[in-house]
This record gives sequence, structure tokens and C-alpha cells, in this order.
Amino acid sequence: MHPSLFFHPGALLSLSELNSARLDGLLIEVGDGYMPPDLPEDAIARMFSLAPVLIPGYAACATTAAWVHGAGDPAPLRHHLQRVSARRRRVQVPSGVMLHESRLDDDDFTLVAGAAVTTPLRTMIDLALRADTDEAAAIWLPRLASSEPEIVPDAIARLESRPRLPGKRAAMTALKAIEWL
Repeated sequence: MHPSLFFHPGALLSLSELNSARLDGLLIEVGDGYMPPDLPEDAIARMFSLAPVLIPGYAACATTAAWVHGAGDPAPLRHHLQRVSARRRRVQVPSGVMLHESRLDDDDFTLVAGAAVTTPLRTMIDLALRADTDEAAAIWLPRLASSEPEIVPDAIARLESRPRLPGKRAAMTALKAIEWL
């Protein structure tokens, strides 16, 4: 999908014009943007919808990455970004975005439409680690597991290989409960 086929409110058309086109069946809503209805709503389209909140040097992670990977609909209310660059920089954080400053390893993220997003395995681990304390993570974890069931054992194995990790016991419990469903 070409970026020119994705519309953000205020860029080319106003929000009311985009909503009118949506009501007429000319566009569909994807996250905070709009696209033609005859194109698939895939990871690329979802990353295009995140363009206004993405920050260079950061990857979409947690619930945002689960949504990009197709785990559910609609988009999460709060987007999560995690640092991929080696250096910490001062950035202006858009509203509705939570930044995580711990750096991701190179094998924990991939590029979708030219922007970084955590891999499904890393996303599942992040959601499992937060599921005990974050309601949104607890909701998105089974969604991701149902769309990518083959990575649940890999997530369990990766957590078991970490000797000291805060929240590991609760994450293992959440993942093992999902594995048996």
C-alpha cells in the first residue's frame, strides 16, 4: 500500500471531510486515519495510521505492537513506544503515548512500512510481563496468543531462560494459562 492512499485528519482533508467520506463508504477508519475500503487492513496500513505518534529511534511495542500484528481491533487507547537507538535523545512525546526508555535488542524488533515494531514474540513477552498490573496488557495478551498461538511456547521458554526478571512468575502464570486454552 502506498502512503498516499492513507489519510490523516488535517493533512489533506479535515476530520469532518474524512468522516463524510467514511459515511459515504469511500473510506474506512483504521486507527486514527482513513484508507480506501478495497485495500486490506494489514500491518502496513496500521503502521501508516500510527505515523503521527511515531518517534524516530523508537519502536511500537506492547499493546500498540499487538494491534499492528493484527491481534485485535480497534487500536489501543494509549500507544506504547520503546527505544531502539543506542543514544537517548530528548523527544517531544505526543499525547496518548507512553515511552519506554529501556533499549530493545536488534532481534526484538522488525521494520514494517519503514517503521520499527517489536516482533510478535517480544510483544507477547512484554504483554505477559505487564498483564498482572496493566489492564490493557491483560486484554491484549490473549488476543495476540489467539492470532499467533505457535509463539506461546517460545515466549515461555524465553522467560524461563532469564534467571532474574521482575514480574517473571506472574508472566509465566499468564502464558501457561493461555497455552492450555
